[in-house]
Amino acid sequence: MFDHHPRDAPVRPAGAELAQDLTMTGTWPARLLAPAVLAAALLAACSPSGGESPAEAPRSVKVVTIAMRTLDTGLIATGRLVAREEVAVSTQLAGYQVASVAADQGAAVQEGEVLAQLDGTLLDADTAQRQAAVQQAEAAFEKASQDAERGERLKGTGALPQESIEARRLAARTAEAALAQAKAALDALTIRRDLLTIRAPVAGRVLSRSVRPGDISAPGNVMFRIAAGGEVELDAEIPERGIGLLSVGQAAEVELQSGARIAGSVRLVGAEIDRDTRLGRARVILPVRDDLRPGGFATAVFAPSDEAVATVNEGAVRYSADGASIMLVGEGDRVATVHIKVGRRSGGYIEILEGPAPGARVLLGAQGFVLDGDQVTPVNADAESPR
Repeated sequence: MFDHHPRDAPVRPAGAELAQDLTMTGTWPARLLAPAVLAAALLAACSPSGGESPAEAPRSVKVVTIAMRTLDTGLIATGRLVAREEVAVSTQLAGYQVASVAADQGAAVQEGEVLAQLDGTLLDADTAQRQAAVQQAEAAFEKASQDAERGERLKGTGALPQESIEARRLAARTAEAALAQAKAALDALTIRRDLLTIRAPVAGRVLSRSVRPGDISAPGNVMFRIAAGGEVELDAEIPERGIGLLSVGQAAEVELQSGARIAGSVRLVGAEIDRDTRLGRARVILPVRDDLRPGGFATAVFAPSDEAVATVNEGAVRYSADGASIMLVGEGDRVATVHIKVGRRSGGYIEILEGPAPGARVLLGAQGFVLDGDQVTPVNADAESPR
């Protein structure tokens, strides 16, 4: 083929030729179409050869750092004053009249102190009868033992048949068993006599008395209720969200209805949440005081814990059927899912009980667009308010 252009003719870009051709047409006005075509031609001339796009850069993501912080776990709760350990006092005897009552409600008693006394008149006659039965059994056993000893001495002499000797042995064993039985019956009455005296099983304060002189005793009927050691504590009702903020030993200030304020500490944090009220329970132990009366209403203010713990912005934690997890930014700025165990929450931060050590970087916010192994460009977001 022959080249229609002279060898020394200037070479024009293809876009310029296209612009010239289009301006010659009668379809579009040259003044409107030429600038647009020229711009397209310039862009085409500046684009990389081959139509290839530059490689995508790693996605920019916000990251926060796991750090040691003191959680502000201040919480206010209300509840009732209860005895730490309430002891019910009753009797094992039935049918005995109450002769006297020695302790009343509110009394401070010592372990073993007499609370009430049952009438033992009927028991006296039974005891005398049992003692006589023991004496009879002792005499019978003594005679039978002597007969058995004489039979053993005559054994082999022919003066006493062997059957008689065996009978004397059996009579001695029978008399011994009868004596043991009589003594056991007497011991039972002795124990019963001891039970006529109702004693305090523990030291403490008598919360209630439901027995009167003249009442007839019956097993299972509670005569006294005693607060062991006189210790009273607050049974506080804690909202579900706040129950995780408490820990055993945490300080608390309890205000009574009288206005008195008493320092206490958390003794027990409940293990369950009431499914109807969505409330948990915590026990606050209080010092022994006369103005602490079980059944009273009080308010507790729980002090924040001073202990620093590993925490992370709660916006970095996600939850699934497998539990809580975070996306850790590791070596080479590549991400990996790590399962963690969480604890208390406060101020937008959540405690990490088990997981990466402080200083580790974690993705913040929605992480659905990032997969394990992806490389990212971290952007520090620690200065942002926790969410």
